[in-house]
Amino acid sequence: MAQTDHVLLVEDDSGLRELLQEELEAEGYRVSACGDAEAGLLALENQQIDLLVSDLRLPGKNGLSLLPAARKADPPPAVLIITAFGSVQQAVESLKAGADDFLTKPLEMDHFLLTVTRLLENRRLRNEVRHYRSLLAVRQFNGILGQSPAMLQLFDQIRQIALADGPVLVQGESGTGKELVARALHEQSPRKDKPYMMVNCGGIPSELMESEFFGHAAGAFTGARSQRAGLFQQADGGTLLLDELGEMPLALQAKLLRALQDGRIRPVGSDHEIQVDVRVLAATNRNLTQAVSEGSFREDLFYRLETFGLQVPPLRARGEDVQLLAEFFLTRFNTRQQRAIKGFSDEALKALLSYSFPGNVRELQNAVERSATFCDSPLIEARHLPQRILEQPAAPADLTVDDSTAPVHTQLNAEADPEGMPSLESVQRRYIHQVLKATQGNKRKAADILGITRRTLYRWLT
Repeated sequence: MAQTDHVLLVEDDSGLRELLQEELEAEGYRVSACGDAEAGLLALENQQIDLLVSDLRLPGKNGLSLLPAARKADPPPAVLIITAFGSVQQAVESLKAGADDFLTKPLEMDHFLLTVTRLLENRRLRNEVRHYRSLLAVRQFNGILGQSPAMLQLFDQIRQIALADGPVLVQGESGTGKELVARALHEQSPRKDKPYMMVNCGGIPSELMESEFFGHAAGAFTGARSQRAGLFQQADGGTLLLDELGEMPLALQAKLLRALQDGRIRPVGSDHEIQVDVRVLAATNRNLTQAVSEGSFREDLFYRLETFGLQVPPLRARGEDVQLLAEFFLTRFNTRQQRAIKGFSDEALKALLSYSFPGNVRELQNAVERSATFCDSPLIEARHLPQRILEQPAAPADLTVDDSTAPVHTQLNAEADPEGMPSLESVQRRYIHQVLKATQGNKRKAADILGITRRTLYRWLT
């Protein structure tokens, strides 16, 4: 039983209500108790409830009136109905309305507590299945996970550029997923059923690079006993990804430019040119504009490749994609290692969301796998995370205040630092409380205004 399980007890018999509350609290549950359905509805509206235990007969509205509100919660609580007027018909009615189980008075306490434990465990299992399904259903684009505005914009750009046929320059920091973007461009293009080849330009010795790209004739050099088709010929009709393009020597850049311009290549040692039909994608984390100014990259090749340019956003610009990706990597780790880690504690998740991830998605994946390997509890705690994530201060973020919401944003600068500017955390906290005040404490409405889920709102309030 998780210590955070929150039980809402709705029972008009004060003596029984106090007894059940004492028994549940003795088992370690957190209990909110009330005597009528109206108070129960208010609690369901404004609190995160894991289990609703309600009498069927209540003053005013009956216990079944609570079920629609319980079903609207995210995630919904398990529901146990109890009554002194038990009958098969009432049991069926309760179960049809959405209750998970039905007990009649007088209650046998051991049976009651076992039922509570079972319902909460079943709820956890349902939520896990729901969570894994949501990961599968989350916004994926050719294997790329993301639902942040930056990634949705990137997905739209990939769809549009994939239909063209010119070269594409994919730029971005190390670890952002440039290879995945290149693969998506191929899969979304009319060439998707043709070859897809890739080569790391930084991993080939310069003296072998021309042969690797364009092939060679028999006897072209020592050891060339027979002719060999290069990458351009192997990718004919399809797509060729040149990864780490910035590492390509200047001499080869000139030959690559010609291949891009007229589609003709000359194998090393051959007197004849070969016509090929290849779409070239280039990926690099180098600043090619600077490389051009320094003379290490051809200007004409740069502009030819930049016909279609894509910038892959760094992880720090992707908002809550960090949580989405962390949960995905944890789910994959659980499957591969046959573990059952439930997720991340609020403190660990806050640390991940605050970290700037200079190594981007690759660094996040490694951090999750390391943390999961050393995890000795149901959740990954902050203590399991790499020390660098815990020690780095929160990444800077821009704060823009919309004049249309001025009444809610009043006095946000009351908690300023010595420089006269408020901290981001104090602005966020104050803004949330202003929204709650404006909605008269209605957390569902507040979450809608903030554009977040109620679970995220609860996490921010802790």
